[in-house]
Amino acid sequence: MSTSDPRPIVQIDIVSDVVCPWCIVGFRQLDAALQQSNVLARLRWHPFELNPTMPPEGQNLREHIMQKYGSTPEQSQQARDQLTRIGAELGFTFNFSEDSKIVNTFAAHQLLDWAESEGRQHPLKMVLFEAYFTHQQDVSEIALLLDAVQTAGLDQDAARAALASGAHAAPVREKQEFWASRGISGVPSMVFGGKYLLTGAQGTETYAQVLQRCLAEVA
Repeated sequence: MSTSDPRPIVQIDIVSDVVCPWCIVGFRQLDAALQQSNVLARLRWHPFELNPTMPPEGQNLREHIMQKYGSTPEQSQQARDQLTRIGAELGFTFNFSEDSKIVNTFAAHQLLDWAESEGRQHPLKMVLFEAYFTHQQDVSEIALLLDAVQTAGLDQDAARAALASGAHAAPVREKQEFWASRGISGVPSMVFGGKYLLTGAQGTETYAQVLQRCLAEVA
């Protein structure tokens, strides 16, 4: 982003989990809306854990979804097919298998909190989405997280130290509590310009309309 760019800047806060498929779908729709609009975005990702009590070994994804939402195997497959199709339309690849797992994301959120202070939070978030959904990698594994950090252009040793210190555990919990206290109970939840809240993946057209509203107010 050039400092001489005359376009207005809209702050967009996105509450999200890296194992939430609709979060990457929603972001891709938002990104398409931004490309259509005469607006620049300052994105900030905030932590949300879909499954904060998930044990270290994780759980089979299909089993978890059926258990959590009461869906049938057929409904589970339909949801996967729908996500795969929507993802492809947005240029994102979902790869689901019978071995797909849901995992604990607290360590990932701590690294994303650290990456924000390093100015590379967004690239790390994108790498983690791809690692989990496209490459079927376990984003609770420290070695995998450190590989993601390097891919996102961050220093592995600094990331390892940040994680080992536990310095970002409390800030992540505080941010989770902040958004929960404001009624956020599902993701993605996006706040535009500190005023307009949209929950769920709302589609490119809806995001474009909100961006135009923000643009009109800035003007």
